[in-house]
Amino acid sequence: MKGNKGALIALASIPLIMTLGNSMLLPILPQISKELGINAFQVSMIITVYGLIAILMIPIAGYLSDRFGRKIVILPSLILAALGGAVCVAAAWFFTGVTAYWVILGGRFLQGIGAAGAFPIVLPFVGDLFKDEKEVSKGLGVIETSNTFGKVLSPILGAYLGIVLWYAPFIAIPVLCLISFTLVVFLVKKPKSEEKTEVKSIGQFLTGIKEILHEKGRWLYAIFAIGGICMFATFGVLFYLSETLESEYNLHGASKGYVLAIPLALLCLASYGSGKIIGKNKLLMKWLGFGGMVLLTAAMLITIFSQNIFFMVGFLSVSGIGIGVVLPCMDALITEGIEKDNRGTITSLYSSMRFIGVALGPPVVSLLMIRGHWVLFGTMAAVGAVGGLLSLFAVTPSKEENEGGEHSSESSFGQKKGTLFRQRAR
Repeated sequence: MKGNKGALIALASIPLIMTLGNSMLLPILPQISKELGINAFQVSMIITVYGLIAILMIPIAGYLSDRFGRKIVILPSLILAALGGAVCVAAAWFFTGVTAYWVILGGRFLQGIGAAGAFPIVLPFVGDLFKDEKEVSKGLGVIETSNTFGKVLSPILGAYLGIVLWYAPFIAIPVLCLISFTLVVFLVKKPKSEEKTEVKSIGQFLTGIKEILHEKGRWLYAIFAIGGICMFATFGVLFYLSETLESEYNLHGASKGYVLAIPLALLCLASYGSGKIIGKNKLLMKWLGFGGMVLLTAAMLITIFSQNIFFMVGFLSVSGIGIGVVLPCMDALITEGIEKDNRGTITSLYSSMRFIGVALGPPVVSLLMIRGHWVLFGTMAAVGAVGGLLSLFAVTPSKEENEGGEHSSESSFGQKKGTLFRQRAR
């Protein structure tokens, strides 16, 4: 990993910056609503538009990265994200009211397209950079930690910037994107193997993807779902805490941001630790993933029994630890289980599912909150239990993986030699 340390730092800057570029806006949404004279639904669309267009564009970006190269897709995407932020700044500067709002939505639309071609491509890029599976797992742990660290910083940084100027977080977006762009240009080199990749027609490519999904659909779909469940729980919990802290405990701005950062900080630390210890042991990845989902489910179940804020923050932080353990394991399993030629597209589908979880979390939780505390956390626990069952039964490493994955028999990853998982009877 030493030879690619600079490249890993540059790539890790992308999820950090993309997360900040979106989540920094969460604590200032009420402020934006007041400044532009728009209602709560309209201001929520500033977040939703970004996520929806990203969900649609991520698979396209994945295909382009497989065909033309990761770096060739990432660099223009960062520029596009920066331009989207600049459009939002111009809207706030030159327009007012509803006109400014619609221009900001246009800027967020561009930013979402840029985000689709940036962070999701980082996962397969890490898989391309490192040959050893242990190094890949460590690298993916760093990427997931960077992503989570962005979530920790965003509510605090967004609140402080909002104090200076209501559209200051929009100003930060182009600056951060250009920093990441510079790092990628100078520190990330194209992997030698990428230069020899055979260029396939779109027909051949789609046929190959169809074959992969047919052959390996069981564990792929399971990991897609687990990734979506983890992000659904993360953003659902953040939305719930944000609403509760403001409405019932009168916490606003930076004070609220610091409380929201507690479960995210633990999630971040758990992601880093999980990525460090899993190595290339697929059996360990499976059981850590299962254990993380059990921890998430148990924390949600226990939270049912009390609405005390200290109790809830404590156990919701435990759920953050569970999610932090799970994500690097799922990242590693899906990245190392797909051949390089199709890795970008498959991991981008996984990223799309995670974005769907992000988009669904707040609105679903807002509806469940109306029905009561028990219904809300009972539902969250049930969703976590589904993820646990998927990790337990849908992805089963072969017995040979128990000693670190050096040797294994034929598996559900579909590899004929040195495979990762044993195919089970359907």
